[in-house]
Amino acid sequence: MRLHRLHCSRTGNVNRCYRLQLTWSREHVLWTLQEWSCVMFSDESRFSLQSDSRRTLIWRAPGTRYHQENTIERHRYGGAGWLVWGGIILGSRTDLHVQSVTMTGHTYRDVILEQHVRLFRGTMGAEFLFMDDNTRPHRANIVDECLQSEGIIRMDFGQLTHRT
Repeated sequence: MRLHRLHCSRTGNVNRCYRLQLTWSREHVLWTLQEWSCVMFSDESRFSLQSDSRRTLIWRAPGTRYHQENTIERHRYGGAGWLVWGGIILGSRTDLHVQSVTMTGHTYRDVILEQHVRLFRGTMGAEFLFMDDNTRPHRANIVDECLQSEGIIRMDFGQLTHRT
């Protein structure tokens, strides 16, 4: 068997994202500090308490694959983990929000938007812009309805990220 070194290839979606990011950056390069001071950026990270790899290598005797001492119970659908969310705005930040549940549209609306973003919008006034990271829970209809009812304008970052 011959092995060859291969280079990673970029998909069309990633290249499209880079082009959109460049366009977006050029449109906002001349913004003043006053304009940027009204924008809240938010992001979240998930930390798994289990290995991302589904493989655990062990030394075992031939024919003992399914013996009790050679098996490990796995939780389906990701298992336990922690999600950490935070928001920053020029000269300020939110408290970190840590939760042990998966982020859904309902959770995002009830916890993040209602308890954190809405408060910042109240202090910033009508100029407030909110930028999230374009993941699926942030694009749910109930999230859009909440933002609209609270008068929170989402800064259009479009489909600039290749994350899902």
